[in-house]
Amino acid sequence: TGLAAISKVPALGWAQIVAYGGFCELSAGSDDWKTGTPGDYGFKVLTSSDPAEKTKKLSAEIANGRLAMMAIIGMFFQDGLTGSAWGDW
Repeated sequence: TGLAAISKVPALGWAQIVAYGGFCELSAGSDDWKTGTPGDYGFKVLTSSDPAEKTKKLSAEIANGRLAMMAIIGMFFQDGLTGSAWGDW
């Protein structure tokens, strides 16, 4: 099953995953976190200069992210119950 794969990764593998995630988080430049707006990289193609339009797009992004989180949790739950995340089609 998919959840059983978690136990197959050795402890050193998990340590490498956590260390790499920490490296990515800490090497991004902490000065930008203190002085800038989080997530604002000056790239305005997907966002907008209009505050109302930007709020609408960011709200849609948050809603889509929440939907994706619920979907993956549902797949984990189904995998835990049945042993197959996709069902027996």
